[in-house]
Amino acid sequence: MALTQSSAQTPTAYERHAPDPRLVRQTLEPSEHAVFWLHDAPGARYPALTASTAADLAVVGGGYLGLWTAVLAKRRAPGTRVVLLEAETIGWAASGRNGGFCEASITHGEENGRSRWPGEYAALERLGRANLDEFGRDVAELGLDCQWERTGTLSVAVEEHQTGWLGDARMDAGAVREQIDSPLFLAGAWNRDDTALVHPARLAHELARVAGELGVEIHEHSPVLGLDGGRAGGPVSLRTPRATVRAQRVALASNVFPSLLRRTRLMTVPVYDYVLMTEPLTAGQKSAIGWENRQGLADLANQFHYSRLTADNRILYGGYDAVYHRGGRLDAGYEDRPATFERLTSHLLATFPQLEGVRISHRWAGAIDTCTRFAPFYGLARGGRVAYSAGFTGLGVGATRFAAQVLLDRLEGADTERTRLGMVRRQPVPFPPEPLAGIGIDLTRWSLDRADHQAGRRNLFLRALDAAGLGFDS
Repeated sequence: MALTQSSAQTPTAYERHAPDPRLVRQTLEPSEHAVFWLHDAPGARYPALTASTAADLAVVGGGYLGLWTAVLAKRRAPGTRVVLLEAETIGWAASGRNGGFCEASITHGEENGRSRWPGEYAALERLGRANLDEFGRDVAELGLDCQWERTGTLSVAVEEHQTGWLGDARMDAGAVREQIDSPLFLAGAWNRDDTALVHPARLAHELARVAGELGVEIHEHSPVLGLDGGRAGGPVSLRTPRATVRAQRVALASNVFPSLLRRTRLMTVPVYDYVLMTEPLTAGQKSAIGWENRQGLADLANQFHYSRLTADNRILYGGYDAVYHRGGRLDAGYEDRPATFERLTSHLLATFPQLEGVRISHRWAGAIDTCTRFAPFYGLARGGRVAYSAGFTGLGVGATRFAAQVLLDRLEGADTERTRLGMVRRQPVPFPPEPLAGIGIDLTRWSLDRADHQAGRRNLFLRALDAAGLGFDS
């Protein structure tokens, strides 16, 4: 049975300012169940693998992690033969569906990083910022046409208890509303440098273009069905439906999808995230909300919302519901969830009541690879011939580039600052098997929702998770 929020709890700002349900339905009704980014920027297509081959490096996965690994491997050693295998098409999963927030953090925020790696957080923060700087240089040097905008993120308090979480950089309601005008915003903080915005699908397709130009052999519709060998020092064989790749080294970049390594199958669970995209704002609508500096936008609730403008001034609005399905199954049927899309539309209109009359053009969802430390983990298998990373928990746009460097360092046996990090060398606690995983995740989500309805007060269960090093607040 699903846990529901008690009606006795204090309503959130989004509930107190909820619009008429008829307006919600009118706003959402025109929408198409489709990923805006993938429709807006269809990429080149690549052939399936039909003949067996050999490679110095085989990469499994055609999302950001796999693409960065392939590109950076060729830039390190241009003579390396790299083969990339993608089960569907380039960027079709999380890499083409996300909000396009490319963040400096590789620890999923300062609080999560400081609590888990206090002794090395300063280094992790420095390396994350350097990674974002290098990402920006790569965009320029490689000519990545991905609508890169380094505008930062405006974090906003929508409840009185959240205002104290903003620290010394706090802006009052008037200053925040001069940036982005919403009656819900009580205070905020604008971190101007630690986030860039990108067009997610364009980024994936541009990385694939660059990889191809560097000589990477890309094969779509080539799922890897099994991984053999490597333990005795020989090559690793990757079996696809039509052919096999024998590789000296392998990078596994399949993230949310079931791992080819049994040891990591309980390390992540898929959590579905839901997103809306409006039609382009009119000049009057844009003027009514401001947003001239085009920052990313996020609130401070446990069940938080994130939002941004696109190049043609649509509003992307997502978050809040994060849905896990028992058994950790991935199913396209989970992606169209009417109750969630209606809730998000209501929250959008509560945030921007001056946008009455705007219409939602697209609605979609995607699965996020979540782990118990809410930041990526790394590992080696098969005598050091196979490297892997996963668990990005929604912050993979920027962190995958850093992770690709780690994978390549470890496959080369290199001793670098990255490979010496405790974050890299230690792995998270795995999730328990079902039904315990589902029970725990549902209870956590219910407890976080309850905290949002109780002025941020965390219940005994959340405090126990915090004490065990498994807690997270957004």
